[in-house]
Parts: sequence; structure tokens; C-alpha cells
Amino acid sequence: MEMAVQYYSKSGNTKKLANAIAKEVGCRALTIDEELEGKVDLLFLGASVYWNGIDKKVKDYIKSLNPLRVKRVAIFSTSAMAERAFPEIKKLLMEKGITVEERNYYCRGQFTAMHRGRPNEDDLKQAEEFAKTFLEEGRN
Repeated sequence: MEMAVQYYSKSGNTKKLANAIAKEVGCRALTIDEELEGKVDLLFLGASVYWNGIDKKVKDYIKSLNPLRVKRVAIFSTSAMAERAFPEIKKLLMEKGITVEERNYYCRGQFTAMHRGRPNEDDLKQAEEFAKTFLEEGRN
């Protein structure tokens, strides 16, 4: 199963998760500005919530995805407040005809003095475990 990891991160929180997931699945984490090469069975897509929504760059990236090249997507995200990225990203991907995994990973991210040190080592281990569930699924 061909897997890829792409993300958008302003503060570096989502980048940390992307690198942990990429390490687990054996690829390099790419920003959404980098070209996704070839066809992908599963794309891990990471974003974070800023001011109650995902960034316009993430929305534009999703609109540019080709459903013939990306079979399905697993979402991971960070935010200082409540998890809100999944439903918004899922809706945009489904409008493109791309299958979205119901399993997703979210953790708090440091923002100013809030959630200092997050994502932490436990968060990164959980991100790796999240990715591992898809690897195990691909082997069966």
C-alpha cells in the first residue's frame, strides 16, 4: 500500500506529528506546498485550527487534490482549543470524491502559554500508533 504524509503548520505543532507519522510509515513528511508524486492509496493529511477554522491554504490544497491520484485520506490535527479540523477537512475531501477515514488523530498544540510543550513525547507516540493501525491494516 502506497502511503504519503502532507501537512500545513504555522507554529510547528502539526509538523511534529507529521514527522512522527512519516517515520512510522517509512516516508518523508511533505508540506502541502510540495508536489505529491504518483498515486497514493492513503494520504495522511495534517492541519491545525486557527481562529475557528482551517487555513485557506489547506482549503485550496484540498480543492487541488486529484481523486484519481489520492484514494483515501486519514486526517491528523492540532489546536489550542477544541478539535474542529476533522469535520471541515472531511467535508471538503468528500466534496472532491475522496474517501475519508473515520479514524483520525488530534492532540492539543502549544499556543502562547496554553498547552506548553505540546505536542509532547506521549502525543508523538500516539501519532505513531495511529499510523501503525493503517500499516497493520495494509498487511492483512
